[in-house]
Amino acid sequence: MPVHKVRPDISVLKDSLEVPGIGHLPVNSFVLLAAQPVVIDTGLGLPDRNFLEAVGSVLDPADVRWIWLTHPDRDHTGGIFDLLDAAPEARVVTTFLSAGLMSCERPLPLDRLYLLNPGQTLDVGDRTLTGFRPPLFDNPATVGLFDDRSGVCFSSDCFGGPMSSAELAHADDVAAVDVEELRAAQLLWATVDSPWVRNVDIEKFLGTFQTLLDREPELVLSTHLPPAHGITDSMIDTLGSAAGESAFVGPDQAALEQMLAGFEPAGEERRPAPGTPG
Repeated sequence: MPVHKVRPDISVLKDSLEVPGIGHLPVNSFVLLAAQPVVIDTGLGLPDRNFLEAVGSVLDPADVRWIWLTHPDRDHTGGIFDLLDAAPEARVVTTFLSAGLMSCERPLPLDRLYLLNPGQTLDVGDRTLTGFRPPLFDNPATVGLFDDRSGVCFSSDCFGGPMSSAELAHADDVAAVDVEELRAAQLLWATVDSPWVRNVDIEKFLGTFQTLLDREPELVLSTHLPPAHGITDSMIDTLGSAAGESAFVGPDQAALEQMLAGFEPAGEERRPAPGTPG
């Protein structure tokens, strides 16, 4: 996992996942070198990724004091238990709902939880972190955060967008992406990750951006986008226009059959899928 330092005290642990028909989706985690160090989300946890090694390139994992889990989707929790083992004094900052959802697979240790809701704050020694509900999200437990010292916004899935290549997904700055390509990617992601945006009341939806407008973060760090410097207003304009957009519809079985056929070596006969004529 490549590591990029966007600020002296903030590092991006970069990863990505190719999603057929969508693109190369960035999957970032972050390390905040506060007086009490914070890791924000813990990546995919796939066998060929070494999340702990990436954290260890920034600081000794044993020094981590807080693990801010923006929500319990699998692409945010991959390394959480390894990190809890390596950081015996760390506590997981998350919500009651998030902890409950994780208990369906592998429960988080209750004595290492710190429950925090949108609008509440966490003192990490040299700064305060403030939780907020991003305007777009795919999980009701989502809580992003503002670093009140640096002004940086960690937006979880919000502002994400699949890139056209792995190189762009791992870019140090989203400025590497063409402006129109970025807009299209973010609108696509809005309809994939937050399909409910089709049914929102536009006035109420636009009101959910007010916290971001008030804070005016110069740097937005999204799980699913390269670091975005100085373009917060334009990204808000893009996502604001997502209201009423049709939800993404993925490939159906016929498309899957065609896709699988394309993967087969020439001349090899494929066994018919269950339920289809032989």
